[in-house]
Amino acid sequence: MAALAILLLFSATGMALAKHHAVKIADKAGVGKYLTDTEGKTLYWFKSDTAGKSTCAGPCVEKWPLYYRDAVAAPAGVPATDFGTISREDGKKQTTFRGYPLYYFQGDAKAGDTNGQGVKGVWFVVNPDNFPPKK
Repeated sequence: MAALAILLLFSATGMALAKHHAVKIADKAGVGKYLTDTEGKTLYWFKSDTAGKSTCAGPCVEKWPLYYRDAVAAPAGVPATDFGTISREDGKKQTTFRGYPLYYFQGDAKAGDTNGQGVKGVWFVVNPDNFPPKK
């Protein structure tokens, strides 16, 4: 009986962890669809990055913190293989979407904020329907 209780506890913990790392799709007037973390915090991409490589370093990372999870549960309709991980030049790991590194924006205070959208014409939300955009 004790073994069953322990098994159920680990199973419930595993489900909670899987949920914690889920990526969601939000939709907002004026912005459209975009990816968020489980808590609804917006995920961004940097136009100067290329697939598999982040160019945001130093003070940039202070304003645009890295998004990283060991594993990501993809939202409905998005293949799990669209998410991956890169190792950055600073030795840190970063989660990617279709090869491009993902970031938060320090100017977003709460879930649903999209204050980083369009910053300096190089920071954008990630719309899974048309990402990566044609350059």
